[in-house]
Amino acid sequence: MLSFMGKSPKLCDQLSRREWLRLGGLSAFGLSSGALCSAQASEKRALGKTTGSFGKAKRCIVLFMLGGPPQLETWDPKPAAPKEVRGEFGTTATATPGYHVGELMPLTAKLTERIAVLRAMATDDNAHSSSGYWMLTGRHHSPKGQENALPGAPNNWPSLPAVVRHLKGDRTSLPGAIRLPEEIWNTGRIVWPGQDAGWLGDHADPWLVTCDPNKPDFHVPDIGLPVEISPERFAQRNALRGFMNEHFRSLASTPVQRWSNWQHKAVELLGSPGTQAAFALDQEPETLRDRYGRNRFGQSVLLARRLVEQGVSLVQVNWTRGEDDDNVAPAWDTHAKNAQRLQNALMPPMDQAYSALLEDLEDRGLLEDTLVVWMGEFGRSPKINGQGGRDHWGHCFSVALAGGGVRGGTIHGQSDRQGGYPLDGRVEPQDLAATVFHCLGIEPETMIHDPFGRPLAITTGKPVDAIL
Repeated sequence: MLSFMGKSPKLCDQLSRREWLRLGGLSAFGLSSGALCSAQASEKRALGKTTGSFGKAKRCIVLFMLGGPPQLETWDPKPAAPKEVRGEFGTTATATPGYHVGELMPLTAKLTERIAVLRAMATDDNAHSSSGYWMLTGRHHSPKGQENALPGAPNNWPSLPAVVRHLKGDRTSLPGAIRLPEEIWNTGRIVWPGQDAGWLGDHADPWLVTCDPNKPDFHVPDIGLPVEISPERFAQRNALRGFMNEHFRSLASTPVQRWSNWQHKAVELLGSPGTQAAFALDQEPETLRDRYGRNRFGQSVLLARRLVEQGVSLVQVNWTRGEDDDNVAPAWDTHAKNAQRLQNALMPPMDQAYSALLEDLEDRGLLEDTLVVWMGEFGRSPKINGQGGRDHWGHCFSVALAGGGVRGGTIHGQSDRQGGYPLDGRVEPQDLAATVFHCLGIEPETMIHDPFGRPLAITTGKPVDAIL
């Protein structure tokens, strides 16, 4: 008779090997190890052994600051450091007693009781593309420190929005995940990896809406009929499409089925009044549009709020380079004239749009179940360089979360005197991913299957309990 002596080693979620053997027969009935782990976690929640924040967020908005926002002028100022470290700006007292942010964040400073700040985020990767891949997917890029990395294997892990869309599906005619106003790219229009569904498949791709919502004639051409096609003509075409699909259904091939699915989604987008309404920014009061800021980022953030109201599970708003940005210091990549860029082009519109979003969500009763994530691919170097700028810095930077299960007024982690390295509370991207999934009601241990059918956990990280 088979027996084990001594203590039985613990496996997933503290199940012993003996318990696994006892339960092993369950796999014959379709209960996988991943499902068993999720079931155990669900049981723990039911018993009240985990935080009540699980699944509190029904939706998520990610604000991604391309280039790497500086931690010292935002969430982690160092007023006692030498000037070449602390920079030219002072600090602002916040609504959280004893906590100060950079002086260029006066509107956000009033809202910190709704915000949790991670001040010891780290990738130890100083390349936009590879550090960004890790932040966007929760998976290491191979190799680390690779600039101008391209999408594709072996760095083909699905992005967080793609995983959310795959697991939650499309709840309305709109896709379950959307990116706007454009994708993230390096100089030369080199698109970063980690922004799409990767090996998970096209069905999970976050829809990319390339647009400028601040333009007077803003519209999304993909969701409207051309002027030369009347509704009656569209109905006739749709009927013909259905007839052809039925005729070829016997082929039962994957490409044909995929084509049919895409057609169905396209027709939904064209025919749904809710879809049209979601993008109708002109329905917003002029005063509210002004509050968000009359610029591409501000109006994109307002559009994100409208999209999550229409049932989109996750919207990612990318702050990309502006029309007047040069290649020396585009977007938040302030290698030169850091102070001037922050004061004139970056901090005021960011502070305005971010604070407007939090207040707007709260006024609508949505902040409690909407997770808002403020992040970039890394931070900036503690010491100001010869061009008056700050360089790439993945060793320690800040991320902020608000709403949807996050405990506001929480400051987690501490950096050293120069804001260069974590002293405690280090958080890596897989932990951030796990926190986002947790707040959205998705177990971090949830399994998805790669093209070879192998089950893989959506993240290897753990939720940051201190802010939940």
